[in-house]
Amino acid sequence: MNIDKYRSETPGIKNVIHLNNAGASLQPLPVYNTVIEYLNAEMQMGGYETADKYKQAIENFYENTARLINAQPQEIAFTESATHAWDMAFYSIPFKKGDVILTSRIEYASNYIAYLQMKKRKGVIILPVDSNEFGEIDLENLEKHARNEKVKLISITHMPTNGGIVNPAEEVGKIAVDHGIIYMLDACQSAGQYPLNVKKLKCDFLSATGRKYLRGPRGTGFLYANSNLFDKIEPFSLDLHSASWTSSESYKIREDAKRFEKWECNLAAKTGLGRAMEYCMNVGIENIWNRVQELGFKLRSGLKDIPGIEVLDIGRIQSGIVTFRHNKIPASEIRDLLFSEKINTTVAVANGTLLDMQDRNIDTALRASVHYFNTEEEIGRLIEVVSKKVVQQK
Repeated sequence: MNIDKYRSETPGIKNVIHLNNAGASLQPLPVYNTVIEYLNAEMQMGGYETADKYKQAIENFYENTARLINAQPQEIAFTESATHAWDMAFYSIPFKKGDVILTSRIEYASNYIAYLQMKKRKGVIILPVDSNEFGEIDLENLEKHARNEKVKLISITHMPTNGGIVNPAEEVGKIAVDHGIIYMLDACQSAGQYPLNVKKLKCDFLSATGRKYLRGPRGTGFLYANSNLFDKIEPFSLDLHSASWTSSESYKIREDAKRFEKWECNLAAKTGLGRAMEYCMNVGIENIWNRVQELGFKLRSGLKDIPGIEVLDIGRIQSGIVTFRHNKIPASEIRDLLFSEKINTTVAVANGTLLDMQDRNIDTALRASVHYFNTEEEIGRLIEVVSKKVVQQK
């Protein structure tokens, strides 16, 4: 893996040690240049004319995304965020009173709030499935609940925003298929970090963002929607892009995943995300996954040797998302001190993954998230600062 090449194409590394990739990663130059080129063309030519000129670059987004997750281009929709992608899928499901939603205890706040809203609106039942001894969703318990004919949806987060865990998403997909249940996978943190294959995952929907491990522009995301589900769902809102006005009393919804899109979007960012997908595949998703696991392990190992530091990560397989806390020093104080040393991290708060954080009695934690362009020396620098400048000052 040519780390020197990828770092030479990442100007931001000259300014900071960036360990906040689960928040928003540093864009590589090819992605940045793609966006700037498009914006310059809009400035010189006009918006519609630029869209015509860059039609193939825009379409590359669908083709590259499909290749990355082993889908078909017609099963991909562009959105402005992972949350919007997830919402477009979730609110298209025709829930009725008494329907059951199965989820995990490490579910992300935005998703769980939507469950609660659907409970308020339609009277659905939310059932968080027990976790196993490793903190993952318990497959045996999930299988037991999935036998209930009232279960309408299984919806889980693949990699939570904190905790380092990787849920057994493929095994969950098998259970969903066996019982004929719609399956949604929130891949916000795993897209660009972990090899995703929707054929193996067997999910009906998969949502993700561009700004995190894919290293794309902010304000971008995508939704995968299984074409086998199109005749059973209708997006909660439509426009002249997602549907056609066929008569004074009728409309026809598109027959592809663009039914989840809107006509107006940031096309410069869309071309940038398509380029980010290509960049990711050129690096190699297997290479990326192996690299972030190695760096994550190194970071956890170093932190565990520091007095007063508790590494909070769980799961049999752990990602590049590392969370830890000190027994006396607030996470926000550690984050600020690291920032003063030009090291980017962030604070994970309890209401981000409320059930899990309450289960484990965690109020706040510091999150450091590695990516393939990070180095062992950068990991060592964070460990050194935490050990010498954070802990010893207390």
